[in-house]
Amino acid sequence: MPHGRTRLGERARYWFDSTLARGAFALVGWMAVLCLAIVVPVSAVMVWTDPAAPRPLKGRLAQVWHVTGETLRLGGATGRPLRVALSVLLALIALLYVSTLVSLITAAITERLAKLRRGRSTVLEQGHVVVLGWSEQVFTVVSELVAANANQRRAAVVVLADRDKSAMEEALRTKVGPLGRTRLICRSGPPTDPAVLALTNAVSAGVVLVLPHDEPGADAEVVKTLLALRAAPAAEGARARPPVVAAVRDDRYRLAARLAAGPDGVVLESDTITARLIVQAARRPGLSLVHQELMDFAGDEFYLVSEPTLTGRPFGDALLAYRTSSVVGIVRENAALLNPPPQTPIAPDDLLIVISRDDDTVWLDDCKELVENTAMVSTPSTPAAAERVLLLGWNRRAPLLVNQLRRCTRPGSVIDVVTGGGGATARQVSEADAHGGTNLTVTLHDADITRPETLKRLDVHSYDSIIVLGQDPAPGPSPDDPDNRTLVTLLLLRQLEEATGHELPVVTELVDDRNRALAPISPGADVIISGKLIGLLMAQISQNRHLAAVFEELFSADGTGVRLRPAPHYVRPGVETSFATIVAAAHQHGECAIGYRSHDGSSTRLGYGVRINPPKDERRQWTDNDEVVVVSKE
Repeated sequence: MPHGRTRLGERARYWFDSTLARGAFALVGWMAVLCLAIVVPVSAVMVWTDPAAPRPLKGRLAQVWHVTGETLRLGGATGRPLRVALSVLLALIALLYVSTLVSLITAAITERLAKLRRGRSTVLEQGHVVVLGWSEQVFTVVSELVAANANQRRAAVVVLADRDKSAMEEALRTKVGPLGRTRLICRSGPPTDPAVLALTNAVSAGVVLVLPHDEPGADAEVVKTLLALRAAPAAEGARARPPVVAAVRDDRYRLAARLAAGPDGVVLESDTITARLIVQAARRPGLSLVHQELMDFAGDEFYLVSEPTLTGRPFGDALLAYRTSSVVGIVRENAALLNPPPQTPIAPDDLLIVISRDDDTVWLDDCKELVENTAMVSTPSTPAAAERVLLLGWNRRAPLLVNQLRRCTRPGSVIDVVTGGGGATARQVSEADAHGGTNLTVTLHDADITRPETLKRLDVHSYDSIIVLGQDPAPGPSPDDPDNRTLVTLLLLRQLEEATGHELPVVTELVDDRNRALAPISPGADVIISGKLIGLLMAQISQNRHLAAVFEELFSADGTGVRLRPAPHYVRPGVETSFATIVAAAHQHGECAIGYRSHDGSSTRLGYGVRINPPKDERRQWTDNDEVVVVSKE
């Protein structure tokens, strides 16, 4: 019996589903049946319990019909059948008209709301920041712009990308966090379409940032976006178009991007800059922490200031002219001169390049009286020796990295490339090896870097630096995280460190910043998040495009850059003295001291002993393990 009831229930559900599948008419019919099944019995109860209802059965039935008709708006007329039928017909026509009218109004409102949700209205802001494109860098850029606008009113950031507006807003608010005084506006559509681009009101913006992404053809999309900006009509009353900051991966697209960006535009080569930063961090452990401190708005950063009081005086006099700021160079005729010779006179039109907490913390305060000459030493710098570098992994930036190593390492240096890339990688290594002279010997080892026996066979402790490269992201949706192999390799290196008790000089490149917390490395290790660094750089330049020349010189392989020097080269170990003494000692070496890195566990903003731009009157006891951060030639 239960089995029979089950079969009967299944047949009833199947029959019901089949009728619904016949379309809208079947659904309307079922709704009518359901309404009548409820309204008619309830109407009958109301009539039969009404003392004023007619006594005859025919009268009560007519009354039931009248109540049912009023409830369902079917007229409820009584009398001859023709009269009742016409009443029902008129009621159905009226119902159809009202329903259609309500549907049209609802559809129009829904379409308008959907259009607003898609971000199709034109932005009316003035002097805002426009960010075009979507990649992992967008979170870094927006976060830094929010920090830069912390003391400004009515600041706005407009993001345009070919994604759903609601999804963009949710992702940005989740990863960026509180926006403070900055208003975040998202618009949806392809940035390469001038008509869509007009929604951002880019012609009235203060600056426009064009983000690269890792999909094939990304550089061509950047150039097309820049051309779309040129095609946009100029703002009424505007003297010039807003400056543009863009980035491309491949050097072959940089000239086209520069032409499209215009004379006031800045175009960065993201892969070249990343390769330079990796090489610098590999040769000077801890340098990536200094770069992060200089490029984000949370700490001290670069500013350009005019100081008429110092006009005509030698550059060396400016090093101790500020108590809370560090002078590192001058900008002359749009060219950055980092750490110029101390005798260089400061011209009237020169801008000083300083590192400070904010632009309102740069004020003159002579600190020469803080210098303690008795604490200074004059240790000649030792020539750099040949280096052994181990490169684990291969990606599109690896040939650039090999070329950068060739330009800055001493003759006799060796780099061993270990990757399972096969013939394609071998050809790329050969091409990279053919670009330079004989300073660097490149050897390819075709082995799997995720196997423990590979690393044990290499004797990783014999290398001066180990570089672990991340994979290139796969085009399109891919379940594989490009950092997976990197994390496995780091885990194996960590095991070797624990087994021997010796820390390895590892520099790691990660693609996704979220994997930084997962990487099995020490807290102060050098980690290069390629996309994040380019985002930080673009955000800095967007606030002052003249800083592009500063960073170009700072990150060049053979130019003036940031270095870490042993503190005993400047002051006697064990002596307590002021940071002004370090600055004066570095001046004697032809360098600009901007900070230090301690290894005594002292607390700093980054938490790894790095302190940039300390006050000149800050005193501490310097040890053999301390390092001084300077701007100088190699």
